[in-house]
Amino acid sequence: MHEDSKKVVPCVLASLSAGAVSGALAKTTIAPLDRTKINFQVSRTRRYSFKAALKFIRATYQTEGFVALYRGNSATLARVIPYAAFQFAAHERFKYLLSVDHGEKTPVKRLLAGSLAGFVATSLTYPLDTAKARLSISKKSEYSGFVDVIVKSYRTEGSLALYRGIWPTLAGVIPYAGASFYTFETLKLMYKEEFGSAPSAPYLLIFGATAGLIGQSCTYPLDIVRRRMQTGRVPNGMGVLALLSHIAREEGIRSLYKGLSMNWLKGPISVGVSFTTYHFTFPYLSTFSRTKSN
Repeated sequence: MHEDSKKVVPCVLASLSAGAVSGALAKTTIAPLDRTKINFQVSRTRRYSFKAALKFIRATYQTEGFVALYRGNSATLARVIPYAAFQFAAHERFKYLLSVDHGEKTPVKRLLAGSLAGFVATSLTYPLDTAKARLSISKKSEYSGFVDVIVKSYRTEGSLALYRGIWPTLAGVIPYAGASFYTFETLKLMYKEEFGSAPSAPYLLIFGATAGLIGQSCTYPLDIVRRRMQTGRVPNGMGVLALLSHIAREEGIRSLYKGLSMNWLKGPISVGVSFTTYHFTFPYLSTFSRTKSN
């Protein structure tokens, strides 16, 4: 399958740029909720409830100020911007290479394109996610910033420290990304078939929120394992299955879903904003890139 590089490069650049913008906007929107969720996820003793989460947010605001609610957001953006850029760009390429919905419905290929996009993006940016998690739960005196987390982790724990938890992450992100993209793309197709036109922004937000809700609910326990491994809170270097069993046995089954209700709030918002922003930004940047290249 041959493609003209003059057409490919502008398209890739447009999808990278649109993905970066989409990811940054989405994550900044839900940053305080994300920080709250991580602090509960990595704790072995703190019991999660929506009331407790609100109390944590209020206490953080009262003792450390409004900016503290966004502590770790710079690290989040340092990870999310390249992650979202790679994920959306990879998704566009895999849709093309697999001929997704090209003249006929291909639901399996639609699911596969999303899963592969998540795999590629996660593999390329995982150390940034670990650094972000560590910064989110740290004291002000522990790290001076995002780069300091990476440097200290490397010096004290070795080069593989920032890859802790990558296997449960990949095990979770493959079905999560697949389900999210599949749900969003399928709902768009269904809408167009029913009404004969592309969905408007409010519908896209709803479709994206639905995609996020379905994707995260399916894979949440692996997110708990990932955060524990990333922050070094794992007894005796346990593997994924052993840690899942240990958490369920020592802390109860509910601990594997600690913070899920927070995810049901922030996840749909984040995915809805991200997918909708990309839907409108990519065509504009794609047209702009092609115009500039001609």
